[in-house]
Amino acid sequence: MTQETLNDQRMETSAAPSAESGWGWGRWVAIALGFIVAIAVGFIAYHQVQVSDPYIQSVLALEGDVDRGQDIFRLNCATCHGLEASGEVGPSLQGVSERKSRVQLIQQVVSGGTPPMPQFQPNARDMADLLEFLETL
Repeated sequence: MTQETLNDQRMETSAAPSAESGWGWGRWVAIALGFIVAIAVGFIAYHQVQVSDPYIQSVLALEGDVDRGQDIFRLNCATCHGLEASGEVGPSLQGVSERKSRVQLIQQVVSGGTPPMPQFQPNARDMADLLEFLETL
């Protein structure tokens, strides 16, 4: 073999791997897209489970009363969130409906999932009224 033939063979073996020989870009893109789809499907399924909750459905089916919601807020929430919902012990709730969906707001109120917020389970009418008020902040 000549030196030129050996150099040609070296160049062929050091070339980028083909799709048949290993993990080319196409396979990595397919794996990444697979993960993205899996995450999206999981998110949608999780959201559907939340919305199918009978309590949440009953709250969302009602039209809330802002004034009554403000009264409920003052009696139950203002101690921590302030009379103007600008925050005290608890965070400010100004613009909260822009950051959280109605379902997320309901879950936050009833779960007490972020200490020191207590668990609070208003009836569906009271929760609908409270949601209506929170959306005005």
